[in-house]
Amino acid sequence: MGKITGFLEFEREIEQYEPVKDRVKGYKEFTVAMPEKKLKDQGARCMDCGIPFCHSGCPLGNLIPDFNDAVYRGKWEKATNILHSTNNFPEFTGRLCPAPCEEACVLGINEDPVTIENIEKNIVEEAFKNGWVKANPPKERTGKTVAVIGSGPAGLATAQQLNRAGHLVTVFERDEKVGGLLRYGIPDFKMEKNVIDRRITVLEEEGIVFKTNTAIGKDILADQLKEDFDAIALCTGATVRRNLPVKGSDLKGVVQAMDFLPQNNRRVDGIKDLGEEILATDKNVIVIGGGDTGSDCIGTSVRHGASSVTNFEIMGKGTTERPANQPWPFWPMRLRTSSSHQEGVERNWSISTKEFLGDKDGNLKGLITSEVEWVKENGRFTLKEIPNTEKEWKCELALLALGFTGSEPTIAEQLGIEMDARTNIKATENDYATNVKGVFAAGDTRRGQSLIVWAIAEGRQAAHHIDSYLMGASNLPLKGEGDLPRV
Repeated sequence: MGKITGFLEFEREIEQYEPVKDRVKGYKEFTVAMPEKKLKDQGARCMDCGIPFCHSGCPLGNLIPDFNDAVYRGKWEKATNILHSTNNFPEFTGRLCPAPCEEACVLGINEDPVTIENIEKNIVEEAFKNGWVKANPPKERTGKTVAVIGSGPAGLATAQQLNRAGHLVTVFERDEKVGGLLRYGIPDFKMEKNVIDRRITVLEEEGIVFKTNTAIGKDILADQLKEDFDAIALCTGATVRRNLPVKGSDLKGVVQAMDFLPQNNRRVDGIKDLGEEILATDKNVIVIGGGDTGSDCIGTSVRHGASSVTNFEIMGKGTTERPANQPWPFWPMRLRTSSSHQEGVERNWSISTKEFLGDKDGNLKGLITSEVEWVKENGRFTLKEIPNTEKEWKCELALLALGFTGSEPTIAEQLGIEMDARTNIKATENDYATNVKGVFAAGDTRRGQSLIVWAIAEGRQAAHHIDSYLMGASNLPLKGEGDLPRV
């Protein structure tokens, strides 16, 4: 695969970014495309490693050495077909995935791994540029009807796979446009929304029906949906937000990240009716939570023109190298610095928020923190406050990027679906079926808050089992099985 000596001849290179002073003026993507020659060189770094551990690192089982080799040889259309055979939406993962495949790359044992994610993104962009991504509706219809609830990556993958099997698929979305958190959670500077729109156009041309502004359980009762469709796929995500139950959390200015980010995406989309606006302009902003959502809040606050942006993380500062207890090819919990972090933020680790402070009118004016440490007691790590480390911070906008605790229960309650101990929809990995006949679940609503690549993988797996439920058997691929050569 690739050039036999490529990994010895070429160093890892990734896309560069536009200068900070330029990119923070707007919400466009700001990566600088690499020349084709350099992309081929990066594909050439893929080793003939015998056992490609990148396959197991990727939840989709992408055929990574195969498309790397095709890129190295300049066979971009072939690379397109290989990539799409296992991944319905590489334009999403190529921009947003943290690339567990790269952490599992054999070359990464003692060198920098292959730039798999960037190669993936460039393959699909080349495909759209050359018109290779075309609608491919099924030649025959089964007459079976499926309702997919939620139009995030899990829902879209489920819908496309079931449509390919010939079923009549309708996707229900409660927001005004399709995309779920891809549209209303991911900032435009990470993925512009025309990237979603062009793919939705293809899915509609293939015969999938999208119904927006339709909340199942409210606009249409779940029981009615069960009567109207032969099968239901729940792909509603894990959208119940984690709160911070400390004094002052009800002050004006203490805001959930998933109120702040979706509103800004709508603002960028030109929507005028936003309700009470949440802006970081001229404010001292503190983002509580050190994950991807927190990073997105940082980049958005910088673009608003915040006076200062500070980030709190309750965990300790990670190392840049692999921790000793997380060896290759496992995913390592190490320090990661995003493009938003590079745009201007003060990062703080091992810090816990104890109280929010308000003025006489109920507006946030500051908060109090303490330093913490994780102490191992009886075999378990416990969070302990370090005495005499309290500190007061000036803050007019605190953004809570603390993740999600589970799935909203409305549909489950109406249908009598069991939920697990973490308040996710209970569905086995064997067949993705719930305890209610004909109702399946996939993505974050089943597995809990996770990655986009996992959502697509779950959608594909669920589609196979739904197809089997409807038809007795399925030709739709499971993980790592190449689909029919189509884009």
